Amino acid sequence: MLRKFSVSNFKCFEKWTTFDLSDPANYGFNQQVIHEGTKTKGIVYGANGSGKSNLALAVFDIILHLTDKEKLFARYSPYLCLDSKNPIAEFEYEFCFNGTEVVYRYGKTDPLTLVYERLSIGGEEVLSYNFASRTGFVSLAGTESLALSSELPAETDRLSRVKYVRSNAILQESDATRAFIAFMNFVDNMLMFYSLDQRGYQGLSVGPDSFTQGIIREGKLEDFQRFLEKQGISYDLVSVDVNGLPELYCRFENSSVPFMSVASTGTTSLALYYYWYIRMGKASLVFIDEFDAFYHFELARAIVEMLRDLKGVQVFMTTHNTDLLSNDLLRPDAYFILQDGKIQSFEKLTNKELRAAHNLQKMFKAGSFNE
Repeated sequence: MLRKFSVSNFKCFEKWTTFDLSDPANYGFNQQVIHEGTKTKGIVYGANGSGKSNLALAVFDIILHLTDKEKLFARYSPYLCLDSKNPIAEFEYEFCFNGTEVVYRYGKTDPLTLVYERLSIGGEEVLSYNFASRTGFVSLAGTESLALSSELPAETDRLSRVKYVRSNAILQESDATRAFIAFMNFVDNMLMFYSLDQRGYQGLSVGPDSFTQGIIREGKLEDFQRFLEKQGISYDLVSVDVNGLPELYCRFENSSVPFMSVASTGTTSLALYYYWYIRMGKASLVFIDEFDAFYHFELARAIVEMLRDLKGVQVFMTTHNTDLLSNDLLRPDAYFILQDGKIQSFEKLTNKELRAAHNLQKMFKAGSFNE
């Protein structure tokens, strides 16, 4: 699991900003959002321009150089903080896998150009590499004969050495190598998606995909229809072969038409959410930016309840919807606010001892969580 993430000099984050999931409070309600001392679900609030979308991009920057999964390069420009003269952005991730701490830190000048990488497992640095001097080392069991620098061809200059080790080393069984493999698998299965002015995703999968075809391909057409009905949307859905591919259609009394031709913006967004929801069993960490941009309150609440109760995956969302600020849904330490370059959970922003009976929305609107 991801326990802590820090970023500096990336987009709007000029100074070090930390998203800390390792410090849950001692609440007795909604305990399903905490696993082994780590927050696994949460909602991030913040004013327009506070950096909520940039936070998601920062967390998922690791996808760009460690995986071969889908990447949203266009959303990473500009890359460095425009208010800073510092030539590199820096990122640090703290994970925990089966009780073993993994810390990965690196610096970049742009989405693909690494300056340095450092990887520690169980408190011991096992990999370090400086791309300018082309010097470094790796000490994982099974990497003794692996060269990181001078023996490699010039085209590997920008290649992550962590990724290189994963692809080329025959690792021997040890606590450190097991943690290393768990770390790489976790990153490989991270997913960020959004449905605002246009749809997009990063991580988990590769290439464009029709989410309507995906629902059919996963054998979830009838389940999707029931899902829509629970949200008050009634369609008779069928799969129609179009040029050899299954397409989602709505059947009416006189004819059947493509689902996308009759679905509203909100229903289309809901279909996209459902497509990713049925795939979250394979995901490690999911970040949904402005997840409820096209949903009414009751639907947004139902989505949070679904995601809150998912097991085996961390899920975080951004929103402006204060109606979701409720201890019935989550808890104060699972609600975060991003302001002035800092991200903190609600219980850390007040001197009051927050209880289940407190009205978080009312307190938020009254400014109780303003530093």
